[in-house]
Amino acid sequence: MDPAGVNGGVWIRAAVAVAAGGAIAARAVRRKSVDFTAVFAGVPAMVAHTVAGYRFAGLLLVFFFTASRVRTTLIGRKQVLSNSGIASILVVLIALITGGEDKCLDSKESGLVTALIGGVIGHYSCCNGDTWSSELGILSKSEPRIITTFKRVRKGTNGGVTIDGLLAAAAAGCSIGLAFVLLGFLTTQCASDVFWRQLLVIPLATAAGLCGSLIDSLLGATVQYSGYCRVRKKVVGVDGPTVTRISGMNILDNNGVNVVSIFLTSLLTALEQISHQPQQEALEGLAAETAAKIEEKAKSKSKQRRRWKGSVRWHPWLAP
Repeated sequence: MDPAGVNGGVWIRAAVAVAAGGAIAARAVRRKSVDFTAVFAGVPAMVAHTVAGYRFAGLLLVFFFTASRVRTTLIGRKQVLSNSGIASILVVLIALITGGEDKCLDSKESGLVTALIGGVIGHYSCCNGDTWSSELGILSKSEPRIITTFKRVRKGTNGGVTIDGLLAAAAAGCSIGLAFVLLGFLTTQCASDVFWRQLLVIPLATAAGLCGSLIDSLLGATVQYSGYCRVRKKVVGVDGPTVTRISGMNILDNNGVNVVSIFLTSLLTALEQISHQPQQEALEGLAAETAAKIEEKAKSKSKQRRRWKGSVRWHPWLAP
């Protein structure tokens, strides 16, 4: 690998990220989908992801655009940090290890890189799943049930889930998995035995979107306060004299719950990726053993045919 070429590519990607990130941020501010202060967190995150590889930048953009479509509230700096902070740390580590070269998911080549990539996939699957579940689930005609007791609660209650919301979370995770696989076809060159493993990211991301949403709901129902304000006639997250408690303790706010659920989901997907290595080695060993037996049988049959042909050709009864 040419270090000068790699470094040059990294600087080019960084410049592209600054230009693209700035343009996207300016458009988002004009459309009032993000707060101006969010730009100072979003653009550096975009640069970090792009330097690590265009595929990671693609995941960030897929999350940003799809979440912006369904979100009805303004995105602030704290939300950007909570939804991209862990992934930014992971992609920086990936860039330091790989030198900015996009890698396939192959635990045999580098278990650490595979685990880090798995963490990034889990991160954005969880973020997207939580956003879609919250924003689309509240539109469901069915009443939400709190995840701890399954009792019916008011819409907007932290920890409340609906079937529609959970399906939205799975679909959101699936979109991240599809983006990772499709972008990988353009940015990586995987060996044939590793190529098919990349497709397993789609069900993994789907499960991570659902799992992340469930973790977020469980945390929301237990360590995040929800109450009904009799004056404002809505569910609120802060206690007060006119507020009747519904569920949860006032330990974490929404951003704190997001960070914890993202961290746990990223950890689970990272561990899931590296856990494939023993299974993969066992399958490869079994495949090699089977192939050797088939080859041995083929050689044995070939020898038998040659002996049979020789005996027929030189049999004295058949001699001219």
